[in-house]
This record gives sequence, structure tokens and C-alpha cells, in this order.
Amino acid sequence: MPAPASPPPEPAPASVSAWRPSVPGVVEVFHARFTEYAYPMHVHDAWTLLIVDSGAVRYDLDRHEHGTPDDTVTLLPPHVPHNGEPATAEGFRKRVLYLDSSRLGDDLIGAAVDRPDLRDPLLRRRVGQVHSALVRPGDELEAESRLTLIGERLREHLRSREPAAPRPDPVLARRLRELLDARVADGLTLAEAGAELSAHPAHLVRAFSTAYGIPPHQYLMSRRVGRARRLLLEGWSPSAVAAAAGFYDQAHLTRHFRRLVGVTPGRYRTTGAAAGA
Repeated sequence: MPAPASPPPEPAPASVSAWRPSVPGVVEVFHARFTEYAYPMHVHDAWTLLIVDSGAVRYDLDRHEHGTPDDTVTLLPPHVPHNGEPATAEGFRKRVLYLDSSRLGDDLIGAAVDRPDLRDPLLRRRVGQVHSALVRPGDELEAESRLTLIGERLREHLRSREPAAPRPDPVLARRLRELLDARVADGLTLAEAGAELSAHPAHLVRAFSTAYGIPPHQYLMSRRVGRARRLLLEGWSPSAVAAAAGFYDQAHLTRHFRRLVGVTPGRYRTTGAAAGA
């Protein structure tokens, strides 16, 4: 009698480590291993510099599909919606730097949207070296020095391309985005936005979704989760973060945070505290 088939192995649990180093221009360092988790559409207000150490990620950016094999560097611009999921059953392991505009300016967003995946072995090696320095306390100057050279090389890549076609940015959609950015924590209703912008709420939703590929509520939630990440890495408790970032309560924060980051706020905060110890 043949032996019963062995059950399939359980997928490896998600592993996440996040912290904010004392390196100018670095908003966050994020290391993660995911097997089944898929990011929904969301935005960041920082540049996302990503390398994949194993596996691959499939993602959509500006309505175009892309992939991240482990020999590339991926640069996702701020304010542009994207998602992400494992490209294989084995999942992926990635290391991410979130960089503010002091490292890369908004004038480079169009070029990054056109071709976010860069095949550059030297750049890939340098990004890995920055991460190695960032996990060693006391080596912040090395990380900053290496990151300065990375910034130069990224700008060379982006500025060597043909000028990017202007991104559609209709006035009404842009004004609604500005309103949402100004009221991340307080929020606003479509009726309030419509009165402020002299537009019907349905027209606002259509204009925003058409221009940015993401509805207004999803954009606002991305911004709130982004604010929550910063506060958690500063040591705030999840309950205090929920109130400060515009969530109804801690359960509301946890639901959306886990959906966009892959772990709970408490677990994310713990990894940040351990990294900063």
C-alpha cells in the first residue's frame, strides 16, 4: 500500500524589519520577506529604491506591468500609484530605501515612471553596500557616502533618457490631491471637496481616478499609512498613531496598515525599536 502523500510545506511566515537611520535623506529602511502577501494599489510620498535578493516581484506602475529580477535596481517615484505581488510561489526577499526629495527631485518623476527597472550591476552592488552599512551601528557616514554616489548614478540614468512626455495632471484632479495632502489626518468628505472646488462629487472621483489611477479614498489611506509608519518608527504607540494619522481607532489603523505593509503596526514598531537599539 503506497504511503500517503506528504502535505505541501507551509509557506514561510512574513519577515519584516523597518527603521529610520540617522542618515540625511533616508526616510525609512525596510527589509522584508513575503511569500503570499500582495500589496494593493497605493502611493508613497518618498522615492522607493528597491532591490530583490531572492525571488521576483510583479507590479503595476502607471497602468503598465513591470518585474524585478534580482539583477536589477527598481526606482519607484513618489505620488505614482503602484502595487506588488510575488512573481513565483517561493515569494521574494527585498531591501528598500525610502528617500526624500533631497536625494532625488520631483523633476525626475516622469523619467522614472517610463523605466523604473535599471539593469546596472555597479548600481546594484552599491545599493547592497548601503544596506550592509545601515545594519551596522556606527557606520552611518559610510552609508551616507555610498548613498551620495548612488544618487549621482541614478540621476545620470534618469537624465540620459529622452525627455518624458508630460504626465496628465488635470487641474481639478491636482487640486483635489492638494486638498487631500493638506488634510491627511483630518480628512474631508466629497461634499466638502465639491464645495471647495465647485465640482460635483461624482465628477471629482472620476477626474481623480482617471488622472492618477487610484480613487481619492485609496490615495488618502496610503498617505495615512505612510504617516503612521513614520510615527511608529519614532516610538509612538499604535493607539496614539491611530489618532494622529487620521484613523477612527486602533483597529481601523491595524486593518489598513496590515493591508498596505504586510504586518500589524505593533509588529512593525517592534522591529523599528529593535533595529534602533
